[in-house]
Amino acid sequence: GVSQDGLDDATAVTLRARLGWQSPERSGFRLLVEGEAVAVLVDDFNDTIHGPASFPVVADPEAFELNRLQVAWTGLPDTEVILGRQRIVLGNARFVGNVGFRQNEQTFDAIKVTTRAFEPLTVTYAWIDRVHRIFGDDSPVGEWSSDSHLINVEAPTPAGRLTAYGYLLDFGNAPAQSSATWGARLEGSRTLSPDWSAVYALEYARQSDYGTNPPRSDLDYGLVSAGLKRGPMTGTLAVERLDGNGVQAFQTPLATLHAFQGWADVFLTTPRDGLRDVSASLSYAVAHPPVGRNATLTASWREFHDADGSVQLGSELDLSARLVLDAHWAVEIKGAHFDGALATFADRDKVWAALDYRF
Repeated sequence: GVSQDGLDDATAVTLRARLGWQSPERSGFRLLVEGEAVAVLVDDFNDTIHGPASFPVVADPEAFELNRLQVAWTGLPDTEVILGRQRIVLGNARFVGNVGFRQNEQTFDAIKVTTRAFEPLTVTYAWIDRVHRIFGDDSPVGEWSSDSHLINVEAPTPAGRLTAYGYLLDFGNAPAQSSATWGARLEGSRTLSPDWSAVYALEYARQSDYGTNPPRSDLDYGLVSAGLKRGPMTGTLAVERLDGNGVQAFQTPLATLHAFQGWADVFLTTPRDGLRDVSASLSYAVAHPPVGRNATLTASWREFHDADGSVQLGSELDLSARLVLDAHWAVEIKGAHFDGALATFADRDKVWAALDYRF
C-alpha cells in the first residue's frame, strides 16, 4: 500500500510463482531452467505499464516469462562458467544485483566466469548481452540491449575483505545509462571484547562516460560505515555520497536499488545535484521467538541532502520485521515513511505485508 502526496492511495496485491529444475551434473555440466509468473489480484496502483497515472507506482506488473535458462560448467579446477540467462549478484548488490525484493527478478543474458584458482583471489568476469529488468517483457524499458563487461576481484586481507571492481556498462537502447565505473571496497570486523565487536566498510568509486553515452564529467562515489555489534544487536552509522554536477549524477542502473537510499524508493535515480545519505540503523536477531524458528527486527533513520550537503531533500524512517516459521514458510511486515523537504520529492508512506513459501 502507498499513500503519496498529490496522488490517490494505491493498493497492490500480487502473487508470484517461480518454479525451476536443475539437472544432475554430468561431465561437469549442469542445466537449469526456471519460469516466473506474476499475477495481480488487486490492481489499484500504477504498474509502470498500464497506469493509471493518478496512482503511485508499484513496480510489480503482471508477467509470465522465462527467468533463467543456463548451462554451468565446472571442468576447470576451482572455476565455474555459466552461460545463458542467469542471476548475477556482485558483492552487496550496490552496483550489480537481481533486485530480489520486487516480484519480477532482474536477470541477465550473459556469460560469467568465477575462479578461485589464483588463491587467495576470487575473480569474476561477466559479459552481458541483454538485461531483463523488473518491468517485464511488455514494458518498453523492460529489456536493455547490452555490450557490458563486469570485473570483480575479492581477496582477504588483515584489515578485512577487499574488493576491486570495474563495471563497463554499454546499453544500446538506454545510452544515458552507459558508464565506466572503477572502484574498491573494504569491509571487516574487529573483536573489541568478549561481548562487543566493531564492523566497518569503506568504499570509493569513480564513474565516467563509456560506450554510447555522450561525454560526461567524472563523478565520485564514497561510503563510510561503522558500527558496533553485541550479541544479536547491531547498530550502524553510515554516510554514502553520490556525486552530481547539476547536469549529471553518479548512477547505478544495475543495482538492487531498493536496498539503498531508503525503502520508499524516492531516489532510485540519483538527482542531478547528487545525493548524500546519512543513516543510522539498528537490527536485532531473535534466535528463539515465541513462534517460528527465528526473527529479524530492523529500523533505520536517514537524512538526505544534495551531494554538497547544502540542500536538504528529506528524511525517512524504515521499519521491518521478518519471521521465519519453518523450513518453508516466512512472513514479513515492512514500512517506510518519507518526509520530503522539497516539493520535487513528495511525502509518501509505504507498507508491505508478504507471505513466502519455498519448496
